[in-house]
Amino acid sequence: MASKIKTVLIDLSGTLHIDNTVIPGAVEALNRLRRADLHIKFVTNTTKESKTSLHGRLINLGFEIKKEEIFSSLSAAREAIISRKLNPHLLIDPAAMEDFEDLIMTEPFDAVVVGLAPDKFNYEELNKAFRLLLNGASLIAVHEGRYYKRQDGLALGPGAFVKGLEYSANVKSEVIGKPTPEFFNTALGGIPPEEAVMIGDDVKDDIGGAQAVGIKGFLVQTGKYRPGDENIITPPPTQLCPSFVEAVEEVLQMVAKK
Repeated sequence: MASKIKTVLIDLSGTLHIDNTVIPGAVEALNRLRRADLHIKFVTNTTKESKTSLHGRLINLGFEIKKEEIFSSLSAAREAIISRKLNPHLLIDPAAMEDFEDLIMTEPFDAVVVGLAPDKFNYEELNKAFRLLLNGASLIAVHEGRYYKRQDGLALGPGAFVKGLEYSANVKSEVIGKPTPEFFNTALGGIPPEEAVMIGDDVKDDIGGAQAVGIKGFLVQTGKYRPGDENIITPPPTQLCPSFVEAVEEVLQMVAKK
């Protein structure tokens, strides 16, 4: 099993960093992983900022990451909008709008796209989305994250607001990001899932989603992790690691067993 590892998928927020704070040892651990001649991709549900902004943040934090190595749920949502020729009403954080600025977004809207947008999760904005859904617009969830980790603690993710819109408008959303099989299979880029490892802090979206398609899941006890999360999913995570540093060590040991 160990000899087949060729690809490592890595979550960002909560795994490598929390806002502008680096998980201790993460920069050095990533550098060690790169020297192992593995294919690395950073997979994230982050919708708080554009890919350019996110990449700049990671570089400023000291990570050596290429922009094209980042595969985000925002990127997947953009591809879905373009391929289906949708004209969406976007409940997206202003910092992430750069990824959609070249798309026409004027009424009449035929879709509602929801990401993490705290400033837009108010009655007027949500009611506008609700009315669009009643009039036939489709509901697209960039992801359905329950919560995420900020410097001041856990905070509500977009999932609660997506579920509220589903309930009130009697519709079902289409989820684009993690933990959908399509997201992980696209991120693999043709690599067989049994030759990949996913490292993340979200037991359902990162680990459960990855393992559902055959990727080994390494759950780290940082970010949004809460004690006992490893018991929530079946099968449990392939590995439970204190942080990204120990997860990288486990991967390197697997590779060394060739």
